[in-house]
Amino acid sequence: MSSKGRRDLGGERGAEAGWMSCGHRREFGNSEHQPVTEPALRPTGDHSILVVAGLSSGIIVPFSIPAPEKVWNSAHVKMPFSTSSKQTAAIPGQQRGEVLDRWDVIREALNRPHFTTAKDLESAIKLYNPKYSNVWRFEGLCQHLDQMQPADQRDILGRLLPQVAQLALRAPHLCQKPVPLLKVGMKHALTLSQEQCACLLANAFFCTFPHRNSQLHRSEFSTFPTINFSRLFESTSQRTSEKLKAIFCYFRSVVENMPTGLITFQRCGLSRPIDWSRSQRKVTQLILSSVGTIEDEGRGMLQVDFAAALVGGGVLGQGLVQEEIRFLINPELIVARLFTEQLTDTECLLVTGAQRYSDYTGFSDTFRWARAHLDTTPRDSWLRRCTEIVAIDAVKFDNPLDQYSPRYLERELTKAFCGFSCRVIPDQHRTAVATGNWGCGAFKGDVKLKALIQIMAAAQAHRDVMYFTFGSHDSLRDIHTMHKFLKERNVTVGQVYSLLEKYSRMGFTRSTRQDLYEFIQSKIIGLRGRY
Repeated sequence: MSSKGRRDLGGERGAEAGWMSCGHRREFGNSEHQPVTEPALRPTGDHSILVVAGLSSGIIVPFSIPAPEKVWNSAHVKMPFSTSSKQTAAIPGQQRGEVLDRWDVIREALNRPHFTTAKDLESAIKLYNPKYSNVWRFEGLCQHLDQMQPADQRDILGRLLPQVAQLALRAPHLCQKPVPLLKVGMKHALTLSQEQCACLLANAFFCTFPHRNSQLHRSEFSTFPTINFSRLFESTSQRTSEKLKAIFCYFRSVVENMPTGLITFQRCGLSRPIDWSRSQRKVTQLILSSVGTIEDEGRGMLQVDFAAALVGGGVLGQGLVQEEIRFLINPELIVARLFTEQLTDTECLLVTGAQRYSDYTGFSDTFRWARAHLDTTPRDSWLRRCTEIVAIDAVKFDNPLDQYSPRYLERELTKAFCGFSCRVIPDQHRTAVATGNWGCGAFKGDVKLKALIQIMAAAQAHRDVMYFTFGSHDSLRDIHTMHKFLKERNVTVGQVYSLLEKYSRMGFTRSTRQDLYEFIQSKIIGLRGRY
């Protein structure tokens, strides 16, 4: 059955097929999304554009400036080709070494026709990272390459990676305009070409970015995610091998056929707090599914990344759940780690245009890279893939009972609303939200509460919701019943919030806690019964 056919199902029949809905499919939030015409693409004070784009002709060229190698400040990414990036080479018999331009060392290390072995690749990377030559152990990278069939290993080391190295070395040409750091409190958008993203990712793979190897407290970029791939190369786990397959798939795609579109990253924040207890919004339409994924069945919708505050989470480490998987199949998302400071409670990151390059199976330890993916998503008038991914980070609870307190209720509602509503570049349309069990699992969120929070936030943001329960038929039925109850009785977001506050004051323990949905339904029925 097609995904459209499945979405038209509702009630018991829909539940048997893994789908349930409340509302009419033809009215559901623009899920059959078609490209819209955006306003003219021009740089503004809150939108940096790193290209000169001939959108009508499809010709994109990098924005050029005089002496880009001289840019080196705290407001922008410190690029590896900057003349301020130095390293010291030891001179035998002398106390002081020779100070070298690090980019010269990088070019000498990477500008070669082939790498002979995995250790040869490791030695090349360590030439311009001498401080870590005895610290980094690329055992995972070496094991992955050494376990390949000889022909496949020769292809990676002798053909693919030298091409990726050449892509990295084009940074002084492709990335001249300074890349702004999207810092805490900034409401700013950044548009790059997919080729620029590929160049930046190539540099990340070869660990060229200066000042980005230390995560010690008070180090210069301690509040930013890691970007150099050194940590990924260390572990010999199956996870590392599967991640490298996805990364190599991406690089093979771009060196063989460089995509010619744009990608926009927006760091967004809430301008003023929401008084949730006074909200008169009513729940919007909801489609639930126990099958399918956000990235497949949620095509054309606002797709939620169950993010870490440091976006990408453990994608360059050993993390391999929803966010890390999304960053692996859409690797251009990893570029956000280069310039996005840790998100605060009222901020989100929206990425428009990231392309998908891989298919996969499994989750966490069972994750396996499957094959290359051909992304046929149409492009908008800015030449971006019509894929919107919003990163919102949930609270991780040590004590699960804490999540019902008003403090955390408001925090999670605000975070979800920010992701569904706040924008630097105004939306031209309001698609449905494709989401699921955000902040559950290892974060210990209550699925029923987190689903209700997202339904409330979407109502406040005037968006419908497609909710994936990832195999749980019980959650599908429970959430559907709750949503239908609220919709049929015209219950407002403010009324639900007030009931959540009452629920938090009940003083229950884990063993005595009343079911959340039963509590809400009984209170509303009791309230309505008085009149």
